[in-house]
Amino acid sequence: MQGDYGRVSAYDDDPVAVARRFSAEGASFVHVVDLDAARGRERSLDVLRCLRASGVRFQFGGGIRTAAGAKGVLEAGAVRIVIGSALLAGGDGSREIVNAAGGHAVVGAIDVRNGRARGSGWLDDGIPLAEALATIADLGVERALVTGIETDGTMQGPAWDLLAWVRNAAPDLGLIASGGVGSIEDVRALARSELALEGVIVGRALYERRFTLPEAIEAAV
Repeated sequence: MQGDYGRVSAYDDDPVAVARRFSAEGASFVHVVDLDAARGRERSLDVLRCLRASGVRFQFGGGIRTAAGAKGVLEAGAVRIVIGSALLAGGDGSREIVNAAGGHAVVGAIDVRNGRARGSGWLDDGIPLAEALATIADLGVERALVTGIETDGTMQGPAWDLLAWVRNAAPDLGLIASGGVGSIEDVRALARSELALEGVIVGRALYERRFTLPEAIEAAV
């Protein structure tokens, strides 16, 4: 909830089964985050290998900080990798990650609180949002997953102002919205907005059965 690791809800103890269910219900892509790895703990590569063996297409984020780490996640089965802290740091390390994976396979994670893009599991002071956008553009990253931290897990609606600001600042960026979706009306409004979104991340609302995944897919058409 809102990036607070002390406010966590557990809905299932088998992430592979959940991803399989999403795929069976029509998801062409599943968004997977390793919260342990995001905090510097060991990455669950076995989960990724099981997802690949199940035929689930997924993008993965959480604790990818090196080119070797990026390659390892892609080799384990991820189609795309989602990177925040290491990418936004800029410099040679960031460029090595992008070069190793390819700009098409990297999603820049821009997690925003109070106008600043946060990293390190949303625990650091972050950098100005405009600087974050400039950094990923310079690196050749083609898409970004933008999360309003204040809305994350609340199911009280998307961060419209944030998404509009990013779209205006980066009109050619492949934009994925994340955080706050709590109703089928939210999905429909995002799909029909002028934001030209590439996708919408939906998590808690599905787990709490605010609507079904097939309903969300239909609303997004």
